[in-house]
Amino acid sequence: MTGQSRVRSHRGTPTAPDRLLSVLGAFDHQHPALSLTDISRRAGLSLTTAHRLVGALTEWGALERDESGVYHVGLRLWEVAALAPRGLGLRQTALPYLEDLYEATHENVQLAVRDGGDVVYIEWLSGRSSVGVHIRVGARWPLHATGVGLALLAHDTPESQERYCAGPLASFTPYTITDPARLRRVLAETRRTGVAVSDRQVTDDALSVAAPVRGTGGAVVAAVSIVVPQVDAQVPVLVPAVRVAARGISRALGWRPEK
Repeated sequence: MTGQSRVRSHRGTPTAPDRLLSVLGAFDHQHPALSLTDISRRAGLSLTTAHRLVGALTEWGALERDESGVYHVGLRLWEVAALAPRGLGLRQTALPYLEDLYEATHENVQLAVRDGGDVVYIEWLSGRSSVGVHIRVGARWPLHATGVGLALLAHDTPESQERYCAGPLASFTPYTITDPARLRRVLAETRRTGVAVSDRQVTDDALSVAAPVRGTGGAVVAAVSIVVPQVDAQVPVLVPAVRVAARGISRALGWRPEK
């Protein structure tokens, strides 16, 4: 949901929860601080309705108002988010292994989960390399354009993969995978090797190597990756390091490989 999208019920008429969610949806990475007028406009609500809902959300702690009268997302939402098993809980389990991967390489390290047709980054350790992909926690990208996304999509059901391949494949650079047949081949290779390589798909200077993270039952629940400058990328060296990190996180989550 984008900030300017108005949430509606299945009947097409906004309900009270729809309007409340549209206020929260007005905030995003490009708009982390908003005035009441901005919230009203971006949420598609009258100023009176926005004022009432913002007041309720501020009282509860979902929003905070600074001295200048501008609103920000409140800490109460962060506290609630910490309860999400695919959010901060997963991050806390994975962090020691992400830090080990960073110490071994001093490169950019990511942890991401899937949300529909996108990946959402829940951790990012910034390395010494200066690459064009400036990921932030909470940022999202289409599955086919990132290493973590390819690792996640490759381990989905064949039916889900086909639906994704049949949909529009957004392009960000001349190297972004936009051909369904090529994407199918990449996904097959990812399943075969256990790692995904995304070469200059989001920016033309970055390459990522990713591996899937499995939960207790063996299902893929996340993906870990390392991002390096494409010109100096040593993929054969990066692959084992990423695999070790993904395997460590998986074991910490309760996964036990079949013997």
